[in-house]
Amino acid sequence: MGIKKLLVMVGVFFSLASFGYGATNELLGAGATFPYPLYSKMFDIYSSSKGIKVNYQSIGSGGGIRQLKNKTVDFGGSDAFLSDAELKDMPGKVLHVPTCLGGVALTYELPGKPELKFTPVIIEGIFLGKINKWNDPLIQKVNPGIKLPNIAIAVVHRSDGSGTTAIFTDYLGKVSSAWKTKVGVGKSVNWPIGLGGKGNAGVAGLIRQVPGSIGYVEYSYAFQNKLPIGKVQNSSGSFIAPSIESVSVAADTKMPDDTRISITNTAAKNGYPIAGFTWILVYAEQNYEGRSAAKAQETSKLLWWMIHEGQQYTKPLDYSPLSKSALLKAENVLKTMTYNGKKLL
Repeated sequence: MGIKKLLVMVGVFFSLASFGYGATNELLGAGATFPYPLYSKMFDIYSSSKGIKVNYQSIGSGGGIRQLKNKTVDFGGSDAFLSDAELKDMPGKVLHVPTCLGGVALTYELPGKPELKFTPVIIEGIFLGKINKWNDPLIQKVNPGIKLPNIAIAVVHRSDGSGTTAIFTDYLGKVSSAWKTKVGVGKSVNWPIGLGGKGNAGVAGLIRQVPGSIGYVEYSYAFQNKLPIGKVQNSSGSFIAPSIESVSVAADTKMPDDTRISITNTAAKNGYPIAGFTWILVYAEQNYEGRSAAKAQETSKLLWWMIHEGQQYTKPLDYSPLSKSALLKAENVLKTMTYNGKKLL
């Protein structure tokens, strides 16, 4: 082998190796299923335009957090922000970068696919197992124009650790003291009743298969699967359906600098009460586990693109984009990413 050819090969090797993980221009992410349709679109566009492949595994928020903790991915996705205790348990400082908002829809399988209204008391009763027939007087009272069938209610919930579950149970914990004490709030809870489905797609699939079923999924999953979507009574007394607009109204509140905020049970008259942000989670200091400066730089570039150019893909896929104030907070968070203490942006 000639010296010139050998030097070229060595140069290529070090060029690839300097990028980190497996010597390839690929970023690895895992986590929330809630934003998966949006992320799939974003990452496909980004890969085509930037030449950086983004491999995102939709395994649920709990799984994404675990993989980030184990440092096997470049970023995690979660619809639930980490608690103070969870942050302390991570091996490094974790940043929360909001990417969009979505609503958690109540969807069900009933003859004729009626558009139903639900009060907090009804939702609590169904998911605690206290209301078990569709023609229960409480449900019929708020839906007087609809003849509800005398069939059993089959509850469907997430079986995996889920940010969608965190949003839904956070809402229930705010409107029901019984729920908060008996079941609790979080990415995973001990459900009193029901069938479990993996991911939003798994829950949506079960609901379509089981007559009389009801469950909660990210709004776009219900919409794309042509499932009926219920209206939920908010704290102002208005019955509101999840939509880009009603979720944005719910998010019109002051966001803390670290962006960790719950927006469920909004007091806004036209706001949807079961809504939340979804975040990309990354380590503030990017020099870990042999990561290269190039890999750290590409990670920060991807996230900056997602909160700017990537926002144009939110509304077509039924997600709410970041507001100007939320975007500013996200920018400030990203500007704290470092490699060996040197800022990446």
